[in-house]
Amino acid sequence: MSDLQWTDAAPVDDVPADDVIGILVDGHDVALYSVEGQIYATDNICTHGHARLCEGFLEGHEIECPLHQGKFDVRNGQPSCAPVTEAIKSYPVRIEAGRVFLALD
Repeated sequence: MSDLQWTDAAPVDDVPADDVIGILVDGHDVALYSVEGQIYATDNICTHGHARLCEGFLEGHEIECPLHQGKFDVRNGQPSCAPVTEAIKSYPVRIEAGRVFLALD
Protein backbone atom coordinates (compact mmCIF):
# COMPACT_ATOMS: atom_id res chain seq x y z
CA MET A 1 0.00 0.00 0.00
CA SER A 2 1.39 3.38 -0.96
CA ASP A 3 1.78 6.26 1.44
CA LEU A 4 -1.06 8.76 1.25
CA GLN A 5 -0.36 12.47 0.85
CA TRP A 6 -2.41 14.33 3.46
CA THR A 7 -3.65 17.89 2.92
CA ASP A 8 -4.82 20.14 5.75
CA ALA A 9 -8.42 20.97 4.85
CA ALA A 10 -10.16 22.66 7.79
CA PRO A 11 -10.55 22.84 11.55
CA VAL A 12 -12.78 20.04 12.88
CA ASP A 13 -14.86 22.72 14.65
CA ASP A 14 -15.80 24.24 11.25
CA VAL A 15 -17.84 21.13 10.39
CA PRO A 16 -21.15 21.41 12.26
CA ALA A 17 -22.50 18.24 13.90
CA ASP A 18 -24.81 16.26 11.60
CA ASP A 19 -24.40 18.78 8.78
CA VAL A 20 -22.39 19.47 5.63
CA ILE A 21 -20.13 22.31 4.48
CA GLY A 22 -18.43 23.02 1.17
CA ILE A 23 -14.76 23.99 1.03
CA LEU A 24 -12.08 24.46 -1.60
CA VAL A 25 -8.95 22.36 -0.96
CA ASP A 26 -6.05 22.54 -3.41
CA GLY A 27 -8.44 23.30 -6.28
CA HIS A 28 -10.93 20.56 -5.29
CA ASP A 29 -14.52 21.51 -4.43
CA VAL A 30 -15.06 19.22 -1.43
CA ALA A 31 -18.02 18.54 0.85
CA LEU A 32 -17.24 17.73 4.49
CA TYR A 33 -19.89 15.92 6.50
CA SER A 34 -20.17 15.26 10.22
CA VAL A 35 -22.33 12.22 10.99
CA GLU A 36 -22.53 10.76 14.49
CA GLY A 37 -19.16 12.29 15.40
CA GLN A 38 -17.37 10.98 12.28
CA ILE A 39 -16.08 13.26 9.48
CA TYR A 40 -16.48 12.20 5.83
CA ALA A 41 -15.38 13.91 2.61
CA THR A 42 -16.59 13.67 -0.99
CA ASP A 43 -16.58 15.75 -4.14
CA ASN A 44 -19.08 18.57 -3.71
CA ILE A 45 -20.59 18.38 -7.20
CA CYS A 46 -23.44 16.00 -8.00
CA THR A 47 -22.66 13.64 -10.88
CA HIS A 48 -26.21 13.96 -12.19
CA GLY A 49 -27.18 17.62 -12.11
CA HIS A 50 -23.93 19.51 -11.42
CA ALA A 51 -25.34 21.01 -8.20
CA ARG A 52 -23.30 21.68 -5.05
CA LEU A 53 -24.06 18.96 -2.51
CA CYS A 54 -23.27 21.28 0.42
CA GLU A 55 -26.52 23.05 -0.47
CA GLY A 56 -28.43 19.78 -0.12
CA PHE A 57 -29.99 18.02 2.84
CA LEU A 58 -27.99 15.61 5.02
CA GLU A 59 -29.98 12.85 6.70
CA GLY A 60 -27.90 10.23 8.46
CA HIS A 61 -25.25 9.00 6.03
CA GLU A 62 -27.10 10.29 2.94
CA ILE A 63 -26.71 13.63 1.23
CA GLU A 64 -29.60 14.69 -0.99
CA CYS A 65 -28.77 16.75 -4.06
CA PRO A 66 -30.66 20.06 -3.99
CA LEU A 67 -31.41 19.93 -7.71
CA HIS A 68 -33.16 16.61 -8.43
CA GLN A 69 -33.24 14.97 -4.96
CA GLY A 70 -30.90 12.12 -5.84
CA LYS A 71 -28.92 10.80 -2.87
CA PHE A 72 -25.38 9.61 -2.17
CA ASP A 73 -23.89 7.71 0.77
CA VAL A 74 -21.30 10.10 2.26
CA ARG A 75 -19.20 7.19 3.54
CA ASN A 76 -18.27 5.94 0.06
CA GLY A 77 -19.88 8.24 -2.53
CA GLN A 78 -22.19 5.54 -3.89
CA PRO A 79 -25.60 6.60 -5.25
CA SER A 80 -28.46 5.51 -3.02
CA CYS A 81 -31.51 7.06 -4.72
CA ALA A 82 -32.55 7.85 -8.30
CA PRO A 83 -32.00 9.77 -10.47
CA VAL A 84 -28.27 9.57 -9.63
CA THR A 85 -26.47 6.52 -10.98
CA GLU A 86 -22.80 7.56 -10.94
CA ALA A 87 -20.85 7.72 -7.67
CA ILE A 88 -19.10 10.82 -6.41
CA LYS A 89 -15.49 10.54 -5.35
CA SER A 90 -14.94 10.05 -1.63
CA TYR A 91 -11.69 10.91 0.14
CA PRO A 92 -9.88 9.33 3.08
CA VAL A 93 -10.07 11.53 6.19
CA ARG A 94 -7.64 11.82 9.08
CA ILE A 95 -8.22 13.96 12.18
CA GLU A 96 -5.12 15.29 13.89
CA ALA A 97 -4.68 18.09 16.44
CA GLY A 98 -8.22 19.37 15.84
CA ARG A 99 -7.74 19.57 12.06
CA VAL A 100 -9.31 17.63 9.17
CA PHE A 101 -6.75 16.22 6.72
CA LEU A 102 -7.73 14.71 3.37
CA ALA A 103 -5.93 12.38 0.97
CA LEU A 104 -6.94 13.97 -2.32
CA ASP A 105 -4.98 11.81 -4.78
